Amino acid sequence: MRISLKNRRFQWRKLNQYTKLQEYVVQGLKSGWNPHEIAGRLKYEEKGRSVSSVTIYKWICTDVRAERYKRYLYMFRFKRKRHKKLGLHGRIQHMTSIHDRKKVGVDTWETDLVVSNRGGNGALSTSNERISRYLVADYVPDQTALSKQKTLHRLGKEFLVKSITFDRGHENSRHYECISKTYFCDAYSSWQRGANENQNKSLRRYFPKGTDFSRVSPVRIQAMVKRINEKPRKVLGFRTATEVARELGIINSVLIEG
Repeated sequence: MRISLKNRRFQWRKLNQYTKLQEYVVQGLKSGWNPHEIAGRLKYEEKGRSVSSVTIYKWICTDVRAERYKRYLYMFRFKRKRHKKLGLHGRIQHMTSIHDRKKVGVDTWETDLVVSNRGGNGALSTSNERISRYLVADYVPDQTALSKQKTLHRLGKEFLVKSITFDRGHENSRHYECISKTYFCDAYSSWQRGANENQNKSLRRYFPKGTDFSRVSPVRIQAMVKRINEKPRKVLGFRTATEVARELGIINSVLIEG
């Protein structure tokens, strides 16, 4: 029993013993995957040798040679949002409540804005397909309803959009121009668009608060979106959003290559 416990305590050492396993873990960290996602994806791919997320954490935090990989570990810390005065909230015309939305299926989307710092210009209009978690992001020069609607118009040309769910921000006031059905979350209930909120948090890893999106190249924006879409997700059985979207026919190989 003592031998078993001793071996369990130093499980992280096998990452130094098996070069290919270590290379897989390091490559995952550099791609923005957390240890849990690396372990889950390794098991999904059936590489023949497994490693737990705890082992990866202990390897990075215990082995001096692995300390340099600590910078790839990322912990999100978000302050609780203060409720602002209603302003334009609740004054959007022709809203349909999210409670009237039927069971979520393929080709149902959620959307939001990731904004620049106060002194900066522009924002990212983000949309994600609810089932596959596939993310699409476009730069917009401002937070107006017209700019937001243009991105949704492009979204409808590239993808099948049966419905789209918004928050109550004023940039969504032209939602009635969408061909698809539109729904709105309750006020201050971003959790009702949970998948989209999580994708926005992933983007914030690469574009932290204070980023001026007018100074970020479109190539970098799309590169980070691609990285997120090719990240294994626990909710998808450690498949990637791209893999699931392809399986469901949401995207095709031509779109992926483009």
